[in-house]
Amino acid sequence: MTLSPSISRAFVLAAAGPALFALPAAAQRFTLAGDRAAFYNLAGEVRVEAGQGAAVVVEVTRAGDEASKLRVEQGVIGGAQTLRVVYPDADVIYPRMGRLSRSSLRVRSDGTFGGDSDDERGGWSWGGRGGREVTIAGWGSGTHAYADARVLVPAGRSVSVNQGVGRVTVANVNGTLRVRLSSGAVETNGTSGSLDVGTGSGGARVANARGAVRVSSGSGGLRVDGIRGTTVELNTGSGGINGSGIEAADLRANAGSGGITLAGVAAERAVAHAGSGHVRLDLRRDAADVRIATGSGGVTLGVPADFGAELSVVTGSGGVSVGFPVTARRSSRHQLEGTIGDGRGRVEIRTGSGGVQLVRS
Repeated sequence: MTLSPSISRAFVLAAAGPALFALPAAAQRFTLAGDRAAFYNLAGEVRVEAGQGAAVVVEVTRAGDEASKLRVEQGVIGGAQTLRVVYPDADVIYPRMGRLSRSSLRVRSDGTFGGDSDDERGGWSWGGRGGREVTIAGWGSGTHAYADARVLVPAGRSVSVNQGVGRVTVANVNGTLRVRLSSGAVETNGTSGSLDVGTGSGGARVANARGAVRVSSGSGGLRVDGIRGTTVELNTGSGGINGSGIEAADLRANAGSGGITLAGVAAERAVAHAGSGHVRLDLRRDAADVRIATGSGGVTLGVPADFGAELSVVTGSGGVSVGFPVTARRSSRHQLEGTIGDGRGRVEIRTGSGGVQLVRS
């Protein structure tokens, strides 16, 4: 159904660091009650912040020459209370993209996109079945309109933010948060709870997160700093993964094309895999299981002085260099098996092309 919400007074975003944007006086305020909430919008900038009370509040500002053509609809879809900005045409003009930029995705008539079923809406599959193909461009013919939004999330709530093109920033949210962006950058800071961030094209930066963290990018680099959680999963199809100060029971980093550099890592289990690129992992404490592999590129593993593990290193092309004592059982230019310290953990390193260096952290 289409709502005619009340108009709130103008406000300026207040957050850690510079404001993303200031909303003019036409901001509209919506309330999403219930256990789960979801927001959908094709073009614009979204800021997600901590909120008060029991319900999620979304403040939307429609902008552009044809802003009046945008509808804001509300209702339950897939078990979640949703708020959807609905665009009338198959082509949307969003000037902030730049004149030469364009992006396409499939959008259903109700304004949702992503995933292949109601329960998956807001998921990673931007080309999900159903709906029409919508092109968002920085210049040309189409609907000259977009919407900026501010999403206020009370502690403990579950929220999905789904954006087509633009930018999403998150500050100081405590709850279960999923962010999906088809094209653009995502930046989060000071979150606690479950955080799941995915961007199809564009980078992502996550800082000072507590809880389970998953960050993915189809094309674009990832940066993570000050993460403490049960699981940390980092994935990029094309682009590097960089970070520091990561503490987790289970850490997994996968880069299809691009290097991986993670410093100050404290993990029981750490897995780092790069299809093409150098991998550097610096551990600051003992680990039970460490597995590193790269198809093309070298590996550097840094370990503390009291580190202990059974070691297995194999390189297809490249030497093995060790900067501390290892009790070797088998040693050659391309292979090393032996024991580091007390041997309680397990380290396995494989490279298709590139050398391996073992150093003190």
